[in-house]
Amino acid sequence: MRICVVALGKIGLPLAVQFARKGHEVIGADVNERVVADVNAGREPFPGEADLGLRLGEAVEAGLLTATTDTAAAVAESEAVVVVVPLFVDEMGTPDFGWMDAATRSIAEGLRPGTLVSYETTLPVGTTRGRWAPMLAEGSGLTAGSDFHLVFSPERVLTGRVFADLRRYPKLVGGIDKASARHGVEFYEQVLDFDERPDLDRPNGVWDLGSAEASELAKLAETTYRDVNIGLANQFARYADSAGVDIAKVIEACNTQPYSHIHQPGIAVGGHCIPVYPRMYLWNDPSATVVRAAREANVGMPEYAVGLLADAYGDLTGAEVLVLGAAYRGGVKETAFSGVFPTVEALKARGAVPYVSDPMYTAEELEALGLTPHRGEAVTAAIVQADHADYRTLGVDDLPGVKALVDGRRVTDPARWTGVARAVIGAPDDLG
Repeated sequence: MRICVVALGKIGLPLAVQFARKGHEVIGADVNERVVADVNAGREPFPGEADLGLRLGEAVEAGLLTATTDTAAAVAESEAVVVVVPLFVDEMGTPDFGWMDAATRSIAEGLRPGTLVSYETTLPVGTTRGRWAPMLAEGSGLTAGSDFHLVFSPERVLTGRVFADLRRYPKLVGGIDKASARHGVEFYEQVLDFDERPDLDRPNGVWDLGSAEASELAKLAETTYRDVNIGLANQFARYADSAGVDIAKVIEACNTQPYSHIHQPGIAVGGHCIPVYPRMYLWNDPSATVVRAAREANVGMPEYAVGLLADAYGDLTGAEVLVLGAAYRGGVKETAFSGVFPTVEALKARGAVPYVSDPMYTAEELEALGLTPHRGEAVTAAIVQADHADYRTLGVDDLPGVKALVDGRRVTDPARWTGVARAVIGAPDDLG
């Protein structure tokens, strides 16, 4: 089978490599000429994805993976097209379809009868049927559902572990009609492998959810659930701070019962998914008050963490504060919606002078993000924003002069911070 993957980003490129490893001929299409050149040379264009470099090199060397900037031409040669183009959402949850519209029009130019088109980018409910089907039909002169097949199949993976997650979780598919769904299921059964999952009520593999809308909602629902769960955990943690209770012990105890699965609180919720998709859901369902309240609770956590620092340190005016971690989560070089940005702004609002350091970023990279890198300046306070493994062994000896520390991720070792006023979100004062 010949497959076109549109957009060779942190999800699209591993997908293209996975398809090629199953023996299919894959053409990756991307508007970025540097990415295309890297892929054709067998070089991974971004770091941090487990096994991508080796598997990409093998696929290119075997002649099973090539890349191009000509999407229409790549689609014209393919039997299946998988679309992983980014979709942006503003603070109000309004989607910006610009890049996806452009990619869809290019796909339509090359679309042939019998082709399967699968959108994997997370979408508002109704987009596949209401926007992509007519756009593809208008641009190609073909009829969706009879001349070509159209499905929505959300990506359900985390960057850094895409290949493992592709095996771990069922692949969800929803078509605009039964024939499209059948072709979608058959396609993914040919290009993916699945681990055994005895915990599932039905075998792991490709699951037809019955409609494109159901599949779109499934992706929004599972991500929104996580945001709501974290929002609840954060509210528990804030109350625990006032009550002198260690919320970690409470959550551990609660989760011993199978009906409870409380997530962990923290300074921020970042990344491309969890902070974004609940807003997309609210765009579909503005009456979802629970979702809205959780989003507001999570957005307020950086300011809350800075408030904890002020409680421990005193007036922050003029205080030089080091924010530890620019990445949105430990071990991943990505700053999408990272808590570092609102944390820095909250510090500035209190008159502090914030610096940022991160073991995964150079000073120049931090400057390019609009952050002030720490170059060894003396600091008197610190906030842990990302749970990098390096911070587990960090201590007062590494940051002499620090009088107060807020650990926003519960990752530091209290024994290493003797003599420092250390605060942890959702923990009693004596924990540090």
